[in-house]
Amino acid sequence: MSELADSIDQVLDRIAQAAQRAGRSAEDIAIVLATKTRTADEIRAAVEIFSERGVRVGVGENRAQEIAKHAELEDLGLTRHFIGRLQTNKARDAVRFADLIHSVDRPGLIDALERRADNDGVTQRILLQVNTSGEDTKAGFAPDAAVLKDAIDRCRDGGTLTVEGLMTIGSHTGDEDEVRRSLRDLRILREDLADPAVRELSMGMTHDLEQAVEEGATIIRVGSAVFGERNYTK
Repeated sequence: MSELADSIDQVLDRIAQAAQRAGRSAEDIAIVLATKTRTADEIRAAVEIFSERGVRVGVGENRAQEIAKHAELEDLGLTRHFIGRLQTNKARDAVRFADLIHSVDRPGLIDALERRADNDGVTQRILLQVNTSGEDTKAGFAPDAAVLKDAIDRCRDGGTLTVEGLMTIGSHTGDEDEVRRSLRDLRILREDLADPAVRELSMGMTHDLEQAVEEGATIIRVGSAVFGERNYTK
């Protein structure tokens, strides 16, 4: 438990220092625990330590196959996020699980989520994923304000999806300037949209959370910085 607490304290310190450099309050930055491969017991232990520090966190699942474990955490009243690549045939699972879906990356997925939300009689909160890195391995809408506005209008016309912001995955490179550029571009896109409803910026993970905070992230997604490296054999 002490190792987990130490890791959490380090994460909170990294966020606080980055926020201070940017003239921001760390309290304005929401933390989502990336819980891919983590057990319910591991998640509960981390959430309780954050709570002891006066920090309320959400949980973020990458894979629809792992959603079931979160039933064991219902008593914690956590905000639940879906943060991984989502196949259209898993739209029902994501809508029934997530308060906020971060990874809406293409028109076909908008259609699938819209149908599912309509069938369930709910309004689903989403973020549009944008490929600001330009890397072929990353999904997302093109980093173009006109393209994003069209997607937002499409969601509003359907009436069952609410676009609350944008999400990106920073460039996978050792070039810090390029990483920062890929994060800054998301903030610039939000500014170009000039849409008060599109306020969230979900960006920054374990390796680039400082740059993300400095560039305006409102939500960061951290996993290995809290739990350690993933063990895919579990």
